[in-house]
Amino acid sequence: MTSARDALERLREGNQRFVSGLRSIDAFMSQTKRAELIEGQSPFAVILGCSDSRVPVETVFDQGVGDLFVIRVAGNIVAASQIGSVEFAAERFGTRLVLVLGHTLCGAIQATLEVLQRPDQSQSRNLLSIVDRIRPAVAGLLETDLARDPEALARECVRTNVRVAANSLRHGSGILEQLIQDDGLLVVGAEYSLETGQVDFFDGVPPA
Repeated sequence: MTSARDALERLREGNQRFVSGLRSIDAFMSQTKRAELIEGQSPFAVILGCSDSRVPVETVFDQGVGDLFVIRVAGNIVAASQIGSVEFAAERFGTRLVLVLGHTLCGAIQATLEVLQRPDQSQSRNLLSIVDRIRPAVAGLLETDLARDPEALARECVRTNVRVAANSLRHGSGILEQLIQDDGLLVVGAEYSLETGQVDFFDGVPPA
């Protein structure tokens, strides 16, 4: 079993390779492991990320087949199905790092801000279900000075949404709470920059 700290370091190193335009031979050759993985898997990290096509998780962290247990949903929101998926990986595979990964210029965040600032009754009920998950994380920021600066507001909303999602995983499941308390599970929040390719791990990161 890979410890949470070691898993976090693997993600950091993989992202640095990605930013530098490099790729590890292990990731490149991972497709040759397909036969080995038929019998089971042991991903070293769970990633709850956004569905945005510009944030391909395995590529961003330079990982290969079988390395990551990836859950992708618009706005990296946390609902019962996402919590259940994280529980499954943590219990079944012994994965001890959970990363909530948001990203700059997130369309789901922008859609939420548009709904809050200019309510439109014609919005799809299904889209609004995503907006309603993000709303608690960003609504309060509209009452601050950030509301005068749309770009700064959007940036802070992305990070606040990540923090809220990570906290929901830490405290929204008895199973995950127990694993955090007794078995070294770590839930960390991060933001991927579309502009630079860099991942900033900023929430729940243990001291060096």
